[in-house]
Amino acid sequence: MVDDFEFKNRYTCKDLVDIVAILRAPGGCPWDREQTHESIRKNFIEETYEAIEGIDKGDPDILREELGDVLLQIMLHCEMEREKGVFDFDDVCNDICKKLIVRHPHVFGEVKVSSSDEVLTNWDAIKRATKKQKTSTESILSIPREFPALMRAQKTQSKAAKAGFDWDDISGALEKTGEETEEVKAALKTGDPAAITDELGDLLFAVVNVCRFAHTDAEEALTFSTDKFTERFAIVERLAAENGKSIKDYSLEELDVFWEQAKKMLKN
Repeated sequence: MVDDFEFKNRYTCKDLVDIVAILRAPGGCPWDREQTHESIRKNFIEETYEAIEGIDKGDPDILREELGDVLLQIMLHCEMEREKGVFDFDDVCNDICKKLIVRHPHVFGEVKVSSSDEVLTNWDAIKRATKKQKTSTESILSIPREFPALMRAQKTQSKAAKAGFDWDDISGALEKTGEETEEVKAALKTGDPAAITDELGDLLFAVVNVCRFAHTDAEEALTFSTDKFTERFAIVERLAAENGKSIKDYSLEELDVFWEQAKKMLKN
């Protein structure tokens, strides 16, 4: 145990910085000392999703705890860089403060705006200028490949649309899904795995485009549909079990009857 560590009733952000440094220091925690940016990369993602769970459930207790776990991940990454003399947590805070001031000229400057849309337009323009993005391609390439695929696709399409590369209306996007469906069918007939993957990707991309035109978030739409499927499937399995059988004991036609029952039950 660290001899001069001070136990308190209430700790601050500065205390968290110090605690993480102690954990990573010689004589600290062996596990914490072994970690690298790469080794805890997935932890960062998982903790972020758990914070999202707190938001979706409307549970402030979960949100408070999980935001702390996210903050710990940030502190760990900052401490790793501080140890190398590259940057520390204060540098990160400094950078985000400067970014917020620069990108809110309507608050910290003389720019006038009348709507949130104007704010976003200014934000994008300032972002491209500060990142020295001269072309729309550079703007699209700045979207992290590590984003969830649906999110990345929708952001890519939005940036392309801002550059003028877009359908006139949603009808063009809808027709494209039909075209891509036919190409999937053709690829399936060839049995070529690479071609099938390619065409299925194009179909998904086309569907995301429809979501964008409909002002629907593709990630959220698919999450909702997956939740809906799970609820219905649970009912189908329960109905099957009530007859002393498993789902595998029924034909597809019989299961479809259960499925329709599940749909009606969830509507009531």
